[in-house]
Amino acid sequence: MKALWKEHVIAEAERKDLIYIEGNWYFPPSSVKKEYLVKSDTPYTCPWKGVCQYFTVTIDGESSQDSAFSYPDPKPTAIDQVKKDFSNYVAFWRDVTVSE
Repeated sequence: MKALWKEHVIAEAERKDLIYIEGNWYFPPSSVKKEYLVKSDTPYTCPWKGVCQYFTVTIDGESSQDSAFSYPDPKPTAIDQVKKDFSNYVAFWRDVTVSE
């Protein structure tokens, strides 16, 4: 699967390596091109997953604010619920397209 923004591949991994949570595909950290992500100061805490880290996708001087997110240290109960440790996995939304 691929995460694309303006025809740029931001992440790519086999579907079996991704984790699907609440309508979002989470990519393993090693599959994400971190050079395209800039940490955002946008605060958010999910009631069941924990503290979220947003990222702004930035490529060739253009940006998409907070269009990627991750849970660096999810709550243990969230890991139990998902049945897999999704620490630092990255999901995309807004104008980033995820497809097979």
